[in-house]
This record gives sequence, structure tokens and C-alpha cells, in this order.
Amino acid sequence: MTLLVPLYVHPAVDPAAWQALVAAAPQLYGVVLNVADGPGAAPDPAFAAASRTLRDAGVRVLGYVDTAYGERPLDAVTDELDRHRAWYGVDGCFLDQVASGRRELRDCRRMVRALRGRGADTVVLNPGVHPAPGYARAADLLVTFEGHWTTYLGSFAAPSWTARHPPEHFCHLVYGVPPALARLAGRTAVQRGAGVHCAVPGAGPNPWTQPPPAAAGSTT
Repeated sequence: MTLLVPLYVHPAVDPAAWQALVAAAPQLYGVVLNVADGPGAAPDPAFAAASRTLRDAGVRVLGYVDTAYGERPLDAVTDELDRHRAWYGVDGCFLDQVASGRRELRDCRRMVRALRGRGADTVVLNPGVHPAPGYARAADLLVTFEGHWTTYLGSFAAPSWTARHPPEHFCHLVYGVPPALARLAGRTAVQRGAGVHCAVPGAGPNPWTQPPPAAAGSTT
């Protein structure tokens, strides 16, 4: 199982959380770096050091950019990537709140092309649901579920078009997972066609304040 880890806590507040990810480097697809719902207004030395340490360990670092379901101007999105790259040396970007409909697909493709042209080697799209099929071809990794564990336990049916792509192309992000069930969450992701996942115990407005037990080495 491969982990994509959003870790939205300041390195000075919880340095052990960031160090756990360095130790778990071989398991990681990447780490999402989110300074202030994006790169922030000015460079943060603590985040720069954390990013550098991860990248030195061979971990892909992705800068967080919110697209507001396609409502943000392209210039605002590319500007945030530019700042992520200049200040934190990120390898690519994690685009959050991505639109999922066919009507918005053309603009999404245009946005991804612009980001790749500005140095994003890896582009992750997070609509949080299964979008129209064309989004899969635009992304290196597509997040097709983000939500609480209780929701994840419900019925799940991947659309037929997902079979045209390998499991490593899809990711599930699940929060509110009891630590003892973290491995079950990972196995469930694989069974549902997602080769990349993250399962954390946190909940609330920001559940991504600690690494998953699978990365921290505490899963039983």
C-alpha cells in the first residue's frame, strides 16, 4: 500500500509528525505541504526545512492549492504554485476542491497544462468523488474519495471507466478512522480499486494534523 499524506500542522508545533514521514519515506507516494491554505504570504523557514528534509529522503512534496471548484482564476492558481516552488522546492501540486463535471473539464485541463508548464512534475486532482472520466487523463493521481470513515463504510461502486486505469492512478483519503482499523482502511481502498490512500484518526474541520498510523509505525 502506498500513502499520500496531507499533513496540515506546523513543523514547529509537531516536529515528530514530520519526522515520522521521513522515516516512512519508502511507503509514501508523497506529502501534501499546506502552509496557510496554500503557500502563505511569505516564506516560512520551518516548512522550507521540512520540505527539504523530505525531499532529501526521496519523498515527493506537493504544494497545496485550492481551486474552489474551478472558480479561482488561473493566474491565482499558477501564482500559488510559483510560490510553492520558489519557497519550498515542491515537486508538484495537490489541487483541492477540483470540479468534477464534464462542463468544467476543459478549464481543468487548461489549468493542469499551465501548471506543468511552470514546473509541476506531479499533479494530483482532488474532486473527492468520481468525476467525469476525462479528469483521470489530466492527472497523475486522482482522489476519488475524501470523507469520514463512517461514510466510507457505506456502499461504494466505482464507475466502469476506472477499469481503464491502474489502481495506482486512484487515491482515497479517509479520516475519523480508529487507529486499530487503519490497516483495514488500507485494504478496503485496495479492494475498491485505489492503490494509494491515507487513513487518519483525526476529524473536524482539519483532520489532517497527524500522519497515518501506517506511516507512524503504530498500526497493528
